[in-house]
Amino acid sequence: MIRYLLRRTAILLGSLFLAAVALFVLLRLLPGDPANALLPVGATAEQIEAARRELGTDAPLLSQFLTWLHDVATLDLGHSLISTLPVGDEIAGRLPVTVPLTLAAFVLAVLIAVPVGVLAAARADRWYGPVINAVAQLGIAVPAFWVGLLLVTVFALNLRLLPAGGFPTDGWGDPAAAVEALILPVVTIALVMSASLIRYVRAATLDVLNADFLRTARALGAGPVEAFLRHGLRNAAVPVIAVLAMELATTFLGAVVVESVFTLPGLGGMLTKGISQHDYPVIQGVMLVSTATVLVVGFLGDLAQRLVDPRLLHRAAS
Repeated sequence: MIRYLLRRTAILLGSLFLAAVALFVLLRLLPGDPANALLPVGATAEQIEAARRELGTDAPLLSQFLTWLHDVATLDLGHSLISTLPVGDEIAGRLPVTVPLTLAAFVLAVLIAVPVGVLAAARADRWYGPVINAVAQLGIAVPAFWVGLLLVTVFALNLRLLPAGGFPTDGWGDPAAAVEALILPVVTIALVMSASLIRYVRAATLDVLNADFLRTARALGAGPVEAFLRHGLRNAAVPVIAVLAMELATTFLGAVVVESVFTLPGLGGMLTKGISQHDYPVIQGVMLVSTATVLVVGFLGDLAQRLVDPRLLHRAAS
């Protein structure tokens, strides 16, 4: 286990470094000059050159990258070109919106997908088994922003039960208003996410239900529910855990779109504003935090798989 952890941690750090390189290079390939964010329209060439010297963008790319990498290693994500505020502080101020949104949507999606997916597999010979599968497949094709707009139309505009968007100005100082503001965004993400999860849970459950060891347990006198819980659940959970880790990371990234639909002051709005203003430190900071989150969640998902099924550790060692 220790050897696996060391190897997997090395892979995680290497992936983070490669992601940082790709992020830095791709941002420099985008059209536009960040120095323009500091200057008025019609600035002279001398003013532009002075702004580049102030930002350090006149230095060679390798020098810029090493400076940025050193700052990131010391948890310094730089300062916004527009607001001049520390990017790290701005991200920390928006995480109380994005993180609860992501986690609540993930939990709700799991609570929907696991029982429905198991039901669709266990009752595949009934009429509602294929219907659940068809509805889930249709749900995968539906964009999250469309679901959000539909929910806003029904529950906010027509029924006037929930707010159409926004977040309390004092944040979680008013918990009831904050929770109310997140209900529709959470349901939007959960519905879209649960559609794909249902299919994965159904496929994993079908594999277990058709396995020889489960038929043997049934032949030895165990009931269908007992046989599945004692012998099938753990085997079915192994592939689903990997999918859950991937879906959690995807949910974190997908919150960017949903936050824009519901005008939530999370990382999504920060990233969108940074892109429109060519604010490189903001874009780099948000993208780096998002990428690191995805990689860490994948790392934790791999560990959870091996805790559930120790045989994977022996396979990795061999």
